This record gives sequence, C-alpha cells and structure tokens, in this order.
Amino acid sequence: MKIAQQTTENTLTLSLDGELDASSSVLLDTELTKPEVLDYKKVLIDCQRLNYISSAGLGVFISHLQRFQDAGVKLVFFNMQEKVHNVFEILGLDALMTIVPSEAEATAI
Repeated sequence: MKIAQQTTENTLTLSLDGELDASSSVLLDTELTKPEVLDYKKVLIDCQRLNYISSAGLGVFISHLQRFQDAGVKLVFFNMQEKVHNVFEILGLDALMTIVPSEAEATAI
C-alpha cells in the first residue's frame, strides 16, 4: 500500500492506494501517530484507491479516534469504494466515523 500526503493550512489529506492489511497498517499507524497530525483541524482519508481493508486496518483508525476527538481533530473518510464501505457498515463503524461521498463534502465539514 502507498500513502500520499497533501496538506493545506488546516487539513491533512492521506490518500490510501492498495490494500490496508496487517502489514501495511503499520505504515498508516506511523503516519497517524506523528505529533504534527494533531496540529491540523481535519484529517481527511481519501479511500478512492483503497481496494481492501482488514480488521488490522480498521483497528488503526479506531485506535486513533479518541486521540483525534480529544485534540479537536475531525477524521473524515471520502471516496470510499462500496466494498470497503460495506465493511464499515457491517461493523457499525459508519456510526462512529464520518464518511462522505466526495472530497468537496469532506472539506466542507
């Protein structure tokens, strides 16, 4: 999996490309653990090229959720493929996390 970063003054966008499984979730965790991530008001996760997510990948997002909320950082997912979105829905994570269809909607939050 590849993770591309794009930043603006208040927003960090991470674009995920490939499969987020046990081995690649370590890369994502490393990115989200960096202290400077909390300097942004929003962390947007572009899932357009995310083809698969395992429980380990979901665990990374869940493990950072409270930290982001405590710091006032919004975590927003967008461009999620249906098969990935279904995993979030089945586990009820769509109720815990903000998932929107487009980057424009993610940016507007």
